[in-house]
Amino acid sequence: MVERAGRGSASAVKAAVRRRVGRPARTRRADGPGPSAWTRGRALAVAAVLTAVLLVFHRAVPNRVGGLGSLLESFLPWLGLVVVLLLVLALLCRSALALVALLLPVAAWTYLFGGLLLPASAGGTDDLVVVQHNVSDENGDPAGTARALAGAGPDLIALEELVPPALGVYERTLAPDYPYRAVRGTVGLWSRYPLTDARPLDIKPRGITEEWNRGLRAVAHTPRGEIAVYVAHLPSVRVRASGLASSWRDESAGLLGEAVAAEELNRVILLGDLNGTVDDRALEPLTERLNVAERGVALSYPAAFPLARIDQVMARSATVARIRALSATGSDHLPVVARVTVD
Repeated sequence: MVERAGRGSASAVKAAVRRRVGRPARTRRADGPGPSAWTRGRALAVAAVLTAVLLVFHRAVPNRVGGLGSLLESFLPWLGLVVVLLLVLALLCRSALALVALLLPVAAWTYLFGGLLLPASAGGTDDLVVVQHNVSDENGDPAGTARALAGAGPDLIALEELVPPALGVYERTLAPDYPYRAVRGTVGLWSRYPLTDARPLDIKPRGITEEWNRGLRAVAHTPRGEIAVYVAHLPSVRVRASGLASSWRDESAGLLGEAVAAEELNRVILLGDLNGTVDDRALEPLTERLNVAERGVALSYPAAFPLARIDQVMARSATVARIRALSATGSDHLPVVARVTVD
């Protein structure tokens, strides 16, 4: 009986195996459908829209609390890196929604800054070439700096943070090619053309009590006629835990704007370390009255890793066709050179 039972059991097992093999394997029930390309990346899409809003409506960011508006505008072009990062993330998660949303900040950035990347038109023979440089009062090679600036072949050279004995070195080194100069306080102007009516500018903030002269105005007698040339060095700003400290810079910019507005000569060129970018609302007393560079980025500060252009060339009844940065000197700023087309 035991033997028969064993044989019967074995036969039953074999039959069950044959039935199992002959039957198709059951598949595990699939999970529900995952998110589609149009539902993935909602957070990325929101971030893209917010970036576009900051680019287009940066003036709406209040400046009363910690100077947040000016701080944002000082680095506004760098929002382009945020757009690139969002693009990479959108591609990685295959989010069509985020990719479409990214069209907004891309369009905004291109509208605001894309023109700066376009090539400039060929310069005319009557164009003026100007150089602006904060040479630093700690520059250990003023002679080398002066030769580097002259090597760019400018017609006008504006310098800030001129202190003795470096001032004498600049004067001697630049004299052969730039026989005309005007120095007031710590700012100076060198020119291939005669300079007249040089005088200091009163752009000193009320809170500064010590001797402080960082602005001048002179008339350059160029082949295109008389041009009022302004050289200015506005007060520095500081980024602190409480925000941007820029009240002295802002006040000085207002005084400089008033001086430009009162200028009787129609043609004006402003060269200077303005400690602010042309997008910073604090420089509106100047940017509302003067043309800024149409082409070129020319990041100038800090020299070791430039993040912003705070060294500016602006003009009235003239066009700043292109601006670019020169190689580093002994300063913590990079020099900038611009081509100015006089109307």
